[in-house]
Amino acid sequence: MMEQKSLPEVSTFNCIKCKSTSSISSGRMRCSCGGLFEVNHDWTLFTPRNDLKKYEHHPSGVWRFKPIIHPEFPENEIIMRGEGNTGLYNASQRILDYAGCKNLLFKHEGENPTGSFKDRGMTVGISEAKRLAMHTVVCASTGNTSASLAAYASYAGIKAVVILPEGKIAFGKLSQAVAYGAEVYTVKGTFDLALEYVLDLAKRDGRYLLNSINPWRIEGQKTIILELLENLTWQPPDWIVVPAGNLGNTSAFGKALKEAQELELIEEIPKLVAVQASGSDPFVKYWASGEYKPEYNPQTIATAINIGNPVSHSKAHEALRFTSGIATSVSDQSILDAKALIDGAGIGCEPASASTLAGIKKLVDEGNILPSENIVAVLTGHLLKDPQIIIDYHQNQLEGVKSTFINKIKRYEF
Repeated sequence: MMEQKSLPEVSTFNCIKCKSTSSISSGRMRCSCGGLFEVNHDWTLFTPRNDLKKYEHHPSGVWRFKPIIHPEFPENEIIMRGEGNTGLYNASQRILDYAGCKNLLFKHEGENPTGSFKDRGMTVGISEAKRLAMHTVVCASTGNTSASLAAYASYAGIKAVVILPEGKIAFGKLSQAVAYGAEVYTVKGTFDLALEYVLDLAKRDGRYLLNSINPWRIEGQKTIILELLENLTWQPPDWIVVPAGNLGNTSAFGKALKEAQELELIEEIPKLVAVQASGSDPFVKYWASGEYKPEYNPQTIATAINIGNPVSHSKAHEALRFTSGIATSVSDQSILDAKALIDGAGIGCEPASASTLAGIKKLVDEGNILPSENIVAVLTGHLLKDPQIIIDYHQNQLEGVKSTFINKIKRYEF
C-alpha cells in the first residue's frame, strides 16, 4: 500500500528568533529556543484576495478577514460577538488646531463589545482555545485584556482566570472581569510581575495563555489595520499612530501592513508611531539606543500602557523598522489634556488612547510629521473604562496635573 503524503499546512508557527517552523496544532506559545512565535500563512496554497469576497458580509469585522488571519479555521467553531466594524471619525477643528495638523482621523476601537481593541484578538484566541479543547484560559492584565477574556470565555463556556496588579487597574475594567464571571486574583507589584505568575500558571495542562504573547491574538488585532485600509478604499494614510503598552498592537500593525503589501492590497506603506507615557517608556528608549532594558517601576496615570517590560518589544521593533516609523513618549499632563479634547469632541476615549493625539502634537511640533500629511490615530479603549479620572480631571483634583481644558461641575443656585 502506497504511503499517503500529508498536505502542507497553510498556516504555521514561525519563530522570530531562530526562524524554525512548528505546527499550529501544538498550541505552544514560544519556540524551544525561547523566541516568540508568529503565524505565517503560505499564500501560494490558496488565493486570499479572491477568498475575501466570500466573507465581505460576515457579521464579525474580524472574521470578515478570515482568509488572512486563520484561513483553515472551521466556520462553525468560531466564537464571536460582533467585534470589529468600528467607527472612523474626523477630528474637530479644535483638535486639529491643538495638534497643528490638517488631516486627522480617529479609528475608535472602544466601540468593540467589551469596549477595547482586545476583543479583536480575543475572538481568535478563544476560538483557538475551544478548538484545542482547553478547559481554562488565563491572562495577566492592566484591565482591558481581563475584561475581554472574561466575556469571551464565559460566552464560549470556558473557565477564565485573570491576575491583576493590585491598585493599578481602573474600576471600570475590574468590574467587567468580575461581572463576566472570571476568577480574579491580584498581586502586589506591576503588570510584569502578574505576567510572570500567569506564565507559570499556563504551563499546567488544559490552561491556555491569552496575553499578546499568543500569536493568534496578533492575528485578530491585525484586522484593525485591514479594516482601516478598507475604510479608506485601500489608500493608506501617511501615518498610523497607536498607544504602546505590551506592544501587541504595534507588532500586529506591522505584520498587517507587510501582508497587505505582499497580497497587493496596498502599494505604499504608512509609517507607524508607537506612543508610550514618559513614566513607562522602555520601548522608546530601546528604539533610540538599540539596547533593550526593562523598567521595573513604571509610573503613568494611563494604566493600560503602564508596562515596564513589554513582551512583544522585538516584534514591535521590527514593525517600526519595516514601516520607517517612530517611537515617542508623552507626559501624563499631555495625555489628559488630549483626552479632554477628544472627549469634548463627542468621541471620547480612555486615557491611554489619548496618548496618540498627544504624540501627534509632539511630532508635528518637532517637524517629524508634516501638518499637511494624512494621519490616523487609533483609540484603543472606551471613555467609560476609567470614569473616575474624568471627574478628577474636570474637578481639578489630580495631583501634579493641571486641568487645562476643565469643565467643572457647578452647584446650581435656585
